[in-house]
Amino acid sequence: MWGFTIKKAFFDFWDHLFLVIILNLGFLLVLAVPLLVPSWLYRFGVVPSAISFVLGILLLFLYSGTVSFMMKEVAYYRDPGVKEFVQFFKESWPSSLLFGGIVVLHLFILMVAFPVYASMKSILGTIALALIFWFSVLWFLSSLYFFPLRTQVDSHVKKILKKCFLVFFDNTGFTVFLATGAALIFSISFLTAFLLPGFTGILLWLQVGFKLRLLKYDYLEAHPQADRKQIPWETLLTEERERVGKRTLKGMIFPWKE
Repeated sequence: MWGFTIKKAFFDFWDHLFLVIILNLGFLLVLAVPLLVPSWLYRFGVVPSAISFVLGILLLFLYSGTVSFMMKEVAYYRDPGVKEFVQFFKESWPSSLLFGGIVVLHLFILMVAFPVYASMKSILGTIALALIFWFSVLWFLSSLYFFPLRTQVDSHVKKILKKCFLVFFDNTGFTVFLATGAALIFSISFLTAFLLPGFTGILLWLQVGFKLRLLKYDYLEAHPQADRKQIPWETLLTEERERVGKRTLKGMIFPWKE
């Protein structure tokens, strides 16, 4: 199942290469706000600089939420366009904004808590730092499912956050696999200045992984007595394998010769 996740994500990416590049250009423009504007505004004081940074992060999440909907369409073998982008922004902005606010709050707590507890130089401070660190790791891994859950399952932020943790604890190994894949895509993107695969590629990777993982829950819902540790992935992935089809390097580069 994990191998097919890589295969499907790659071919979905390859089949929508132009769309990915366009959306990644948008990411680069949006990223300029939190990366460049705060330093320019710093001459007017810390407060304007900090506010611009926070607004830039929130803008990044608004854009990410919209792109996630676009990538969900790609994962489901559809071809979204400009019309869908506008529609998805209208649909996603409330939850994306709340998610961004939670992330900003978490970062603020880390910026305040770490120096305070580190300066204590005591067992209590060490324990507090360890708890904050491991909670942050747990939150990061669980939050990988926020946008996939929003686009494919639910629209209520409270329910999505709860399901993020439930999905993580039920699929810990797979979650680490997704996180590792996202980190690898991020590293590779440095070579192309984040045009390919870029942040859009990461969002597509998460959408594909979660789409395939949902097959497990569809199966368990239809077979409540089944062993959760013995999921018949080969059977469940039959239709997906047929949709992806068999690909060759020649067919990928010169599809008109196939």
